Amino acid sequence: MITVKNLAKKYGDHFVLRDVTAHISQGEVISIIGPSGTGKSTFLRCLNLLEEPSGGSIVVDGEDVLAHNFSRPKLRQKMGMVFQAFHLYAHLTVLGNLTIGPVKLLGKSQQEAESTAMELLRTVGLSEKAQSFPDELSGGQKQRVAIARCLAMNPEIILFDEPTSALDPTMVSEVLSVIRLLAKDGMTMAIVTHEMDFARSVSTRVFYMDEGVIYEQGSPEEIFENPQREKTRAFIHRIRSLKETITSQDFDLFALHSHIERFCAKYTVEQRTVHNILLVVEEMITHLLLPLTSGEPHISLTVEYAEKQGEFRLLFDYGGAANNPLVSTDPDCLSLRLIKGMSKSSNYSFVQGVNQISLTV
Repeated sequence: MITVKNLAKKYGDHFVLRDVTAHISQGEVISIIGPSGTGKSTFLRCLNLLEEPSGGSIVVDGEDVLAHNFSRPKLRQKMGMVFQAFHLYAHLTVLGNLTIGPVKLLGKSQQEAESTAMELLRTVGLSEKAQSFPDELSGGQKQRVAIARCLAMNPEIILFDEPTSALDPTMVSEVLSVIRLLAKDGMTMAIVTHEMDFARSVSTRVFYMDEGVIYEQGSPEEIFENPQREKTRAFIHRIRSLKETITSQDFDLFALHSHIERFCAKYTVEQRTVHNILLVVEEMITHLLLPLTSGEPHISLTVEYAEKQGEFRLLFDYGGAANNPLVSTDPDCLSLRLIKGMSKSSNYSFVQGVNQISLTV
């Protein structure tokens, strides 16, 4: 239904989108997630030409929408859009908001437009608000009206640009319920959202966007349960990290401890966990890794905190020949026993001349 190839969008010299390629089939629900400022909303606005792409191609139902002679009003009738700020006409009633487009743009009679509008308002649970004005509605009700207004134009595709971001948390579920209903009915949709549980449950596929590209895509299970790329994993699990490098046999252990303690304090980590992390780091570096090094060491330590799971992961990178001290050290070694006793899991790999040990604490 929609094929995008090498899409780019820039403002001046700054690229917001660069080389975006994607395909959306009929009936798919695509959730687009990622950090703020990575081009998610711009991607949607380029699809229906609210933003003019700087390069690439967009084909909808076999038609090149960037062709000089293509009808943009025709595209926007086929591809509706729901914004985070509602954009309702304040001087019109709810019914008036739903009928103005079908009457003026689709050539429907007022009676036909009103009949369809009332059906749609019943669908979104707002038929009793038909004669109300937007200022008389809650945020959640306004967004449901905006969705019904979009549906009144009988679109084949709906783009949602963060439809719940302007809502009070108590109103989010009523809007998401309407979108779930549309998904169940087979509507093709692309949804920019920060509602991860919603994206997981309603999507056929998920696009993770970062730095102006679709950095990773896959099924909800693939993206949320087993992301393949590091930035996706960090975003999904809300991972915060601290990086330190050890370049001397006489490194300042007290300074390292202080840095880790300050990092943990940002996330109100309980003291017992902090103590375990410090102990594992000290034993790992001073008793297992430094003895492997002749001369000046180069050990990289990354402390990762996954807020969602409340877990810490310690990553130790070091050079030299392949050597895993977790198995090559005397199993009766006190340091090894302490590390294994305080770690939930451990993993060792040797890739391109770099040893890496990962410990979950």
